[in-house]
Amino acid sequence: MRRLTTRNSVLAAFAALTLTLALSSCKQSTKNTAQPVAEPVETLASTVHMADPKTAAQLLRGFYPVEGNAWRWSAGKFAVVLRPPAGAAQGGGKLVVKFVIPDSVLGRTKAMALSGSIGGIALTPETYDKAGEQTYARDVPSSALAGDRVVAEFALDKFLPAGAVEQRELGIVVNSIGLESK
Repeated sequence: MRRLTTRNSVLAAFAALTLTLALSSCKQSTKNTAQPVAEPVETLASTVHMADPKTAAQLLRGFYPVEGNAWRWSAGKFAVVLRPPAGAAQGGGKLVVKFVIPDSVLGRTKAMALSGSIGGIALTPETYDKAGEQTYARDVPSSALAGDRVVAEFALDKFLPAGAVEQRELGIVVNSIGLESK
């Protein structure tokens, strides 16, 4: 009887080890890809206000929860999906990001550049060297706005890495991101 119990223990240990190895080899992808949300086109907004729960699903990546009932911190890279405004497919549009650079961030980075792309078309970056309210506004060609939704991606050349001030990577404080007709 003792031999069977030992054998069962060995088999159980072997099964547990096999299961552990199998599970550890199954890694989930952590790659963030900007995929348009499955929202119906009618519900997509041309402008996303960070505190608006109706447009929160349009935030694809790189945003933290709403703070102060008005804004969100961004990470070093962030993206949204937007609905092109009426007429933008013919006349083009303007991408507008309204944000704040806190003193605490600029005090460490000294300056930072924000670059954007929309529909895969790179937009000219802008460098900011003063804290406070800022606007990043860039013309967008009509060819980038021909569909019923478009992904706008952004990157900061400098930001506070996770662990520098808190556990989150901190970029800028975003109030809104939107597309306007020209």
